[in-house]
Amino acid sequence: MNIDTLSSLMNDGIILVLTLSLPSIGLGLVIGLIIALFQALTQIQEQSLTFVPKMIIVMLMLMITMAWMASQLVAFCEKLWVMIPSLR
Repeated sequence: MNIDTLSSLMNDGIILVLTLSLPSIGLGLVIGLIIALFQALTQIQEQSLTFVPKMIIVMLMLMITMAWMASQLVAFCEKLWVMIPSLR
């Protein structure tokens, strides 16, 4: 295995992790921003008001995107398995 192949695999893996985590983290960020704006406007400083809605929304997003995330991971693993014989 040469450094170019290893670098390409690491790059693909990092991009896959970022792509798979982006919907959940992005939606959590948007919901957190909306709740923070609501708290600033109404001056309600309840800690559970920020945590519970974000947790529920992120869990729902994970449930919605789980099939897509699994298919992406399986495709990446299949790519790795196909590359094994050529790594010598």
